[in-house]
Amino acid sequence: MPKRILVPLDDTESSEQIVPVVAALAAGAGSSVRLLRVAPVPDLVIGSHGRPVAYSDQQMDRLTAEGLRDLGRSEAHFTGVPVESTVRFGDPVEEILLESEAFEADLIALATSSRSGLRSALAPSVADRVMRKASVPALVLRV
Repeated sequence: MPKRILVPLDDTESSEQIVPVVAALAAGAGSSVRLLRVAPVPDLVIGSHGRPVAYSDQQMDRLTAEGLRDLGRSEAHFTGVPVESTVRFGDPVEEILLESEAFEADLIALATSSRSGLRSALAPSVADRVMRKASVPALVLRV
């Protein structure tokens, strides 16, 4: 049974559908869980007069706070399970794999939208790419 489960969540309802599954699994196995949000690296925001309105570090602070707030709502499902949340910036697949190593995850659990075989083959989803590249098992819930 996995002792450390990484759960990447984006801001879609479909990604949240993995949460009750992982909560039950973690509670039964005595696992700890890390929820992960990956955001794109923000750019400098330039105002109408050509002056910076927001710097990248300010944008990262804002996105981190928003991500942790959103993940906090998911944390409520993990009664009696040690859970923590983190936000990373960059390419979702790369950041999920890096966080998996940093957390020493035994399992990566994520949800993805169901897609046709041809569409999936031509443009694999983040879940498909994580599943192929991960050094640990991946539990993928197709919704």
